[in-house]
Amino acid sequence: MLGAIIQILISGFVIGALARWAVPGPDPMPIWMTILFGIVGSFIGGGIAGAIFGVEQDSGSVFAILIGSILASTLLVIAYRRFVQHRPITGPEAQQPPT
Repeated sequence: MLGAIIQILISGFVIGALARWAVPGPDPMPIWMTILFGIVGSFIGGGIAGAIFGVEQDSGSVFAILIGSILASTLLVIAYRRFVQHRPITGPEAQQPPT
C-alpha cells in the first residue's frame, strides 16, 4: 500500500514537472502543487486517452495515455497561471516573475 502511494507521488511529480516545463516562463509554485497538477492531469488526460484508445497493454495505448496525461497537466498549469496568478501565457510579460 505504501509503495503504491509513493509510486503515485513520484509519477505525479514527473508528469507535473513535464507540464511546468512545457509552459514558458517562471512558475513559482511549491512541489506539492506540481505533484497535485500531475496527479489530477493524469486522471483526466489518462482517462480520456484510455477511453478513446483503449487500455490494452500495447505500447501505442500506453504512449497515448502518457501524452494525454502530460497534455491535461499542461492545461492545468496554463489555467493556474492565467486565472490564479493573472499572468499572460506568451509574450515578454510571461517571462517576468509574478509580483
